[in-house]
Amino acid sequence: MIVTPPNSETRLARASRTATALALLVGTLLSGTAAIADELKVTATIKPIHALVAQVMEGVGAPSLLVRGAASPHTYALKPSDARALHQADVFFRVSETVEPFTSKIVEALPESVRVVTLADSPGIELLPIRRGETFEAHDHDHSHGADHKHDHHDHGKKKHGGHDHKHGHGHKHDHDHDHKAADHAHHDHDHDHAEPHAHAAHEIDGHVWLDPQNARKMLTEIARALSEAAPDHADTFRANANRAAAALDTLEAEIARDLAPVKGKPYVVFHDAYQYFERRFDLAPVGSITLSPEVRPSAKRLTEIRQRLGALEASCVFAEPQFQPRLVEAVIEGTTARAGTLDPEGALLEPGPAAYETLLRNLTSGLKACLAPQS
Repeated sequence: MIVTPPNSETRLARASRTATALALLVGTLLSGTAAIADELKVTATIKPIHALVAQVMEGVGAPSLLVRGAASPHTYALKPSDARALHQADVFFRVSETVEPFTSKIVEALPESVRVVTLADSPGIELLPIRRGETFEAHDHDHSHGADHKHDHHDHGKKKHGGHDHKHGHGHKHDHDHDHKAADHAHHDHDHDHAEPHAHAAHEIDGHVWLDPQNARKMLTEIARALSEAAPDHADTFRANANRAAAALDTLEAEIARDLAPVKGKPYVVFHDAYQYFERRFDLAPVGSITLSPEVRPSAKRLTEIRQRLGALEASCVFAEPQFQPRLVEAVIEGTTARAGTLDPEGALLEPGPAAYETLLRNLTSGLKACLAPQS
């Protein structure tokens, strides 16, 4: 039997096809590796901030969320996996050390490659001092937000920041040419008649700045700026996304103002004083809180005092928060005519994503209306 040797042309064709296939495979693997290497790695601490960052990043990438589920940033403990992820991030967004105290040590330990952006330091943002005491009835709630109030940021949450020429992530300067007015409330265009003196230390600034949509607009601008520094090729996209999100916030603010008009002036008590920015923007009338600190369970004596004062405060509602022992509110209103409601200032029950910020404000609006002006 005569065996015919393989056709040399066939061998060459097969070899050529194999080489081509290998080249395509290697090219695919290399391009995939490059895409992973070039991907912008962004982390945000809490859902409202994550949502704003996600809106600005649309079409470029998606940020990761640090404080997930119903966890509170006030009590959150950083996991080893969180620390590893932060060390690999390009940009890390937080509100402030007041809101996320767990970020204090990790920020000091991050490499220079990580841009740390503290959004409470955003140019033009309105900062308010924390209110003194658990009852607010001495405060004047007839205030105007017609002006754009700017505040000096003092040393608030700035272990690494010096004024507004501050470093982010050890080596990234943040240069702003903004003329900030002093944060002393005597210089405000507000007509806030506080019973306390107006001079407040920087660490006594109320950190819940995102609950004012005007502040959120300033944060969108700062987010776009920081992302553009990290990924200049996408700067136009970031700016366009931030402008579009800001326009949507203008519409949302007008809708909320209309929806809350019927409950203006109706007194209520909250679990802790987290809503000042929202209340002042929409001219609401809180009269007190169950506790000054959400991390500390109020004593039985404190609960009794609040129950006794509900009548004097003329509060028709007492609002719980989903992650802070809602049953305490039931104990407070027992034997009174006050109703119980729930408000979620940090979006503990929300699904994270670009829509979470708008949903958060809408939920606050509907929660206030449901309790303060229930449908008959």
